[in-house]
Order: sequence, then structure tokens, then C-alpha cells
Amino acid sequence: MECLECGEKIIGRSDKKFCNDACRNAYNNKQNKDSTNLMRNVNNKLRKNYRILMELNTDGKAKIAKSRMDGLGFDFDYFTQLKVYKNGSEYRFIYDYGYKLLEEDFVLIVRNQA
Repeated sequence: MECLECGEKIIGRSDKKFCNDACRNAYNNKQNKDSTNLMRNVNNKLRKNYRILMELNTDGKAKIAKSRMDGLGFDFDYFTQLKVYKNGSEYRFIYDYGYKLLEEDFVLIVRNQA
């Protein structure tokens, strides 16, 4: 049997596919490269959005100009949950921080204390 990554002869169990951990990791990293890059990029955007919400909302609730959030690099296309309340209000959450788009280009930032 040969290693799926480097082609070296495998010594050991008959069901082994790789000669060592480095080859196994290299092979799996190549196999998952595309999905891993997509997930990494999305997670980076979510992390950045979360940090911005956390920095702007120091009192549990804050009203901020949308342009200020844009200037900080907030990406309004990335959030983890959309909550629509009975009164029709839509809040987009990134984990426990949420925001609601208001009129006149303002954003209401809240924190959902669980």
C-alpha cells in the first residue's frame, strides 16, 4: 500500500492510508481547501462585524449612524440570525449582538442577554 499524499510505501496496519501525520494533514488540507477558504472568509467577516458591534454598544443599546459603521468596515450582508418580532421589527444578530436598521440612515444596536 502507498501513501495517498507522497506515494511512499506504508508500513503498519493494512487499512492505513498515509505514512505519517504530516502527509495525512497535507492531503486533507488539499481536499478541504475550497470550502475552508470560504468558511474562513465568512468567519472573518462575522468576527469583524461582531467586534464593531461590541465596540459601538457599550451601554447595552446604542443608536449609531450607518455611515459610521460603514467607515469601520461593517458588512451588513453577514449576520448569523434574522429575528422578526411580533410587531414586525427585524433585527439581524451576530451571535448575541443585534442591530435594526432605522430611518434616516441610523442603526439601533442591542445586546441579547441570555
